[in-house]
Amino acid sequence: MNIYSNAEIIIQSIFVKFKKFLLISVVLIFVIWFFDKLLPISLKSSTQQYAQIIVAEDGTPLRAFADKNGIWRYPVSLEQVSPLYIEALLNYEDRWFWRHFGFNPLALARAALQYIEYKRIISGGSTITMQVARLVIPQKRNILGKVVQILRALQLEWHYSKREILEYYLNHAPFGGTLEGVQAASYVYLSKPALELSHAEAALLAVLPQAPSRNRPDRHPEKARVARDKVIKRLHTLGIWSKQAVDEALIETVYAQRNNSPVLAPLFARRFRRLATADEPLITTIDYAMQQGLEELVSSYIKRLPPKTSAAVLVVENATLAVKTYIGSADFSDNERFGHVDMVTALRSPGSTLKPFLYGLALDEGLIHSESLLSDAPITLNGYRPRNFNRGFIGPVSVSNALKRSLNVPAIQVLHHLGSDKFVSKLKNAGLSLKFNRAAKPNLSVILGGIGTTLESLVGTYTALENEGRAGQLRFLKQQPVQQRYLFSKGAAWIIQQILRADNHRGNNLAWKTGTSYGHRDFWSIGVNHRYTIGVWLGRPDGTPTAGHYGSRTASPLLFEIAERLAYQQQRSVIQTQVASVTEETICWPLGGLLSETPASLCHEKKQAWLLNNTVPKTLPESDSPIWVTNPVTLLVNKQTGRLIDAACDAKKTAMKTIALWPLTVEPWIPPSQHRSQQIGVYDASCKHPPQFQQGEIKIKGLDNFAKLRSAGAAKNLPAVKLESRGAQGLVYWFINGKLFYKVNPNKHLKHQFKKTGRYQIAVSDEMGKTASIMIDVLTSD
Repeated sequence: MNIYSNAEIIIQSIFVKFKKFLLISVVLIFVIWFFDKLLPISLKSSTQQYAQIIVAEDGTPLRAFADKNGIWRYPVSLEQVSPLYIEALLNYEDRWFWRHFGFNPLALARAALQYIEYKRIISGGSTITMQVARLVIPQKRNILGKVVQILRALQLEWHYSKREILEYYLNHAPFGGTLEGVQAASYVYLSKPALELSHAEAALLAVLPQAPSRNRPDRHPEKARVARDKVIKRLHTLGIWSKQAVDEALIETVYAQRNNSPVLAPLFARRFRRLATADEPLITTIDYAMQQGLEELVSSYIKRLPPKTSAAVLVVENATLAVKTYIGSADFSDNERFGHVDMVTALRSPGSTLKPFLYGLALDEGLIHSESLLSDAPITLNGYRPRNFNRGFIGPVSVSNALKRSLNVPAIQVLHHLGSDKFVSKLKNAGLSLKFNRAAKPNLSVILGGIGTTLESLVGTYTALENEGRAGQLRFLKQQPVQQRYLFSKGAAWIIQQILRADNHRGNNLAWKTGTSYGHRDFWSIGVNHRYTIGVWLGRPDGTPTAGHYGSRTASPLLFEIAERLAYQQQRSVIQTQVASVTEETICWPLGGLLSETPASLCHEKKQAWLLNNTVPKTLPESDSPIWVTNPVTLLVNKQTGRLIDAACDAKKTAMKTIALWPLTVEPWIPPSQHRSQQIGVYDASCKHPPQFQQGEIKIKGLDNFAKLRSAGAAKNLPAVKLESRGAQGLVYWFINGKLFYKVNPNKHLKHQFKKTGRYQIAVSDEMGKTASIMIDVLTSD
């Protein structure tokens, strides 16, 4: 046999072997493919789910809701886990994770030899991939189970990247009880996110899945410490961690603690749970530290108040409209205080909290400036008779003082001229949620709380004071866009904020407004500074009254405590610079015009006022007074005596005299020299009038100022009063609480029946402008 024959035989032999190898390879590949298709494995289609987690803006969990199986598992990515944990895990569990193809033959051989030698399992030899395979499809702990586990590991390596496999382990490894995943374990056992683990903590969590029940730190802290130290020493032996780091780690104590699932901002979390998915946390705008601190503050503050009282607080960042603190009730776990009721979204009466918006809108309409003269006296408008909270009156008052003191009657006067329909419409257009009872329509009671709204909507609207007049829709989630609507001008917003801030000497730069609903059911205090808008509500969720409490006494102290806490987070207070559309000028009462344009004789009082767009509105007319509409009044006088004359008088030289009249309803509070009767004066001696007119006065007969009238019979029968004047000339006009009730001849007597108790102002005037007024109290007989 020659050399060529031998070569041919060798080639044929190689070819036959290659064919067998190829056939075996094809069959093996087919078997693997068939096995993979017949018994697929998937990390994404697993029936295991994550807990629903609502987190603060920094990722710290606010509240979590376990999955349908009651398992607490928080989703986490590789970047959200401390590198120290990854080092401890891989170097203790699977040093060759990034290099092997699913299993480590050397580790398995070592485990087998140890089992033969010690007759028990010393090490399992399982790689991270094999452990993931067992997590996805559990296997029995025997030889057959180990083989299947290896095959499943090969499947995983075929279909998934190393990163995907490792992240699955990070999210699903068992940590004892209903805890799975390193993030959940870190929060429950260590009260911190997995990204912030120390060397000792990383080692503890790395070893825990090996025996999660036996080494649980909350139940067996000493066993957990021993297992942890083993990991720490292993990493030092391998040269991964320095001696200093190891020495410091070994002296750390393992505490027997277990923190329950987080429950911060519980009502907020409950509200937005429907938006949370099982794939990733729902990221909110909540500031975790601020939320935690203010919840503690509210919980402590509420203990000073009567039973069943709850509280709600919102803190909003003005620039972004992001809600930084959301407290829906004083104590979520307190059923007596209705802790489960979210008062941030509850429909309640706003009390006087709408007044800043009223005055801001009136500024834009050119009806008022900051020091316009208003009347705080008994009046009746459109059948509505408002009263102040303290049941008293102060007479002439400026817009700024009326707003700061939250006076009701002046606000009603302004709303009467602005129009209730327009006021409500502008608020709704700006985004403020308002709801009337049944078929009710906009009316004057709106400004005193005769309407429903929510703390959420109110706070969003109050941000307009800092955001150049644009009211905002609050943002609760990071992905929500900033949405704003026009409420009033930038200048109006600036003026209102200056008024509300004027008496604040606390150093927190806060402009604030209070409110108390009818019947002492709701107590509000809302403040705005450069950075935040803070809203506080207190009351009883069931609507029962809390006698003796009101906004400034009950809600404002909590507002100020919150503002003082937040002030430490700000570098310094920021004062708004005066806007270009606002100027400061001196104006005159009672007419309301500029000092520079008002004769000295018509300027009874001077005021420093903020003007918007250089508009100088005159003092608003009160009621339907025929005298006030013509103010100032020009009279004909005898030039020699200065006394009043008319066509029936014999005066050789005449002159015109102009006087400025105060609102009729405020005469009881102004100096007598400025009363109408004193300014108009008496008739000249040359006039041919009966003696009673020569006195130049008109008086109300039979009634004394501040008289108290009581019914003579049953308490339900209120007294009637006889209206009679003396000294009137021409038609006589009778006003009760600023409303014209009667227009009669001077010799006619009237009888007026009162229908309600309270304080009344009775005023009379004639066609010559002479006036008189008194205050009386109508009481029952008991």
